[in-house]
Amino acid sequence: MRRSTLTVRAVVVTCVVALISVLVTAAVALPLAARSANREAIDHLNDEAVLTTELLRGRIANRAADQQLVLPQRLRQRGIDVYVIRNGVADPPGLSDNVVKQIAGGKAIAGRRAVVNGKVMFVAGRPLPNKSGVVLVQKPDSASFIAVLKRLWLALLAGLIAGLIAGPLLARRIARPIREAARAAARLSTGDHAVQIKSEGPQEVDDLANALNELAAALALSEGRERDFLLSVSHELRTPLTTIKGYAEALADGVVGPDGAQRAGQTVLDEAERLDRLIADLLVLARLEAADLPLEVLPVDLTQLVTAAGEAWAVRTSAAGLVLRVEAPPYPVSVRTDPGRIRQVLDGLLENALRVVPSGAPVVLALYAQAGFATLEVRDGGPGFTDDDLAVAFERGALSQRYKGIRRVGSGLGLALAARLIRRLGGTIEAGHAPEGGARFTVYLALAPDISRTLR
Repeated sequence: MRRSTLTVRAVVVTCVVALISVLVTAAVALPLAARSANREAIDHLNDEAVLTTELLRGRIANRAADQQLVLPQRLRQRGIDVYVIRNGVADPPGLSDNVVKQIAGGKAIAGRRAVVNGKVMFVAGRPLPNKSGVVLVQKPDSASFIAVLKRLWLALLAGLIAGLIAGPLLARRIARPIREAARAAARLSTGDHAVQIKSEGPQEVDDLANALNELAAALALSEGRERDFLLSVSHELRTPLTTIKGYAEALADGVVGPDGAQRAGQTVLDEAERLDRLIADLLVLARLEAADLPLEVLPVDLTQLVTAAGEAWAVRTSAAGLVLRVEAPPYPVSVRTDPGRIRQVLDGLLENALRVVPSGAPVVLALYAQAGFATLEVRDGGPGFTDDDLAVAFERGALSQRYKGIRRVGSGLGLALAARLIRRLGGTIEAGHAPEGGARFTVYLALAPDISRTLR
């Protein structure tokens, strides 16, 4: 089913708004117009009552009660009936007793509604001597309703026509930048990241244009980094494969003798393990981005985990000439997390430190318990990072590309993998400058409730 366009909806909305506006105007104006017309009719009836009373004053006094008075023709033509009261009796009959008594008592009636012959009418009268007087009677001005309605129907028609004309013009003006944005989004979907939309029109349209322009720039930057990352990964994959292939060919051709076979086999095994780790990191990173990586969250004592990690890394750091220092509190620090993934993050950060820290420099694995959080730190005395490096530290391949050929680098996956793992575990990770002179990576995890209450 095809959905209606913005133009059609704008036309419908403008017509509905015009219709509602006219109806509201009618609802307000009709009573006001009718009230004004009736007020004007009463005022005019009062004036006519005064004039008619003066005209009939002598004739009423000089004629017998049964004689017919010749009334002004203009009153009859306007639908005004004249009642003459002589000696407290109305001629012709039909006036209410209250009206007759009021006029006979010498009191004027300055225009009001009263029942005459069973109908509600406008009544105005003036008294004369000897319980006499003149009363004028007129129907309420219902013509004002019809006149107002006629004018409102014309206004309604004019409003609807204006809505039909203004709707397409308004919709075209509103829809034009939206169509341009849709075309730009379609070009973005095809890989054209050189899209730029002019910022014009209302604030909302301007915001949409700026957002799409920023999206195009971000996609272009992301695509560039993705390309560099793939080149880096392909290089990382090719290096161990080249080594494995070279030794395999040497073994097949008999170049490597029995004395060197063991060494060649160990080299092939090391490169195969390196290749396996790289592929495993790629798979874990892909599953993290797909949000389907299984996690085993359970109560973990980070003090014990950090101590075990320090013991495991002591041999490697010592062999590399580094000083590993483990700082952990003497009491358990409990969190709910996946111990295997936390150990994977710590191993990756220590691996990075081992790669770049010069011999004799310190490497620190620290654990702190603060109010509400457990803080894990890996610090080193290596070359560290600049402030610009820290801003992109956890983006895939960013630092690897920046420092290739300057210092030893890895595949560029480790820090990105660590950041995504920590976020999946509900924690945060930061990069900064270490007091030892190198890099500092800090992981924050929420403490278990019992530990958190103890530290408050």
